[in-house]
Amino acid sequence: MCIRDSVRNNNPDIITLAIGDGANDVNMISAAHVGIGIRGLEGQQAARASDYAVGEFKALSRLVLFHGRESYRKNSNLILYNFYKNILLVLPHFIFGIFSIYSAVSLYDPYLYNLFNILLASLPVVVLSLIHISEPTRQAEISYAVFCLKKK
Repeated sequence: MCIRDSVRNNNPDIITLAIGDGANDVNMISAAHVGIGIRGLEGQQAARASDYAVGEFKALSRLVLFHGRESYRKNSNLILYNFYKNILLVLPHFIFGIFSIYSAVSLYDPYLYNLFNILLASLPVVVLSLIHISEPTRQAEISYAVFCLKKK
């Protein structure tokens, strides 16, 4: 508990992950930003107190390596796509403002503006998030193992 508290107090920007498998880990799991409880011989207390529950320790590699990586990658793509969308939306308005002497005239019809936001800005991100997986789990595990070997 002391290490977790010192990490959270000294570095408030860091997100903490706690993994526990018994009743003695419930306080640690509750205090962390993300808690993973493992159902096991010591009971269900950790699994009930956690954000995510897994059946055994070997499921943690898939949870962290695959789902964590995919979540990070999809959020990164979402941010980049939002920058792209905003540039496409704002740059013509900015250029039109220069040529129209910064009058209050809008370049787009409001219905066209909303249609752009729904069809060309939101829908592709949702579709890409639902159907696209970058690489299989086994490949992610091999990549991680090679990275660890190169690091030594």
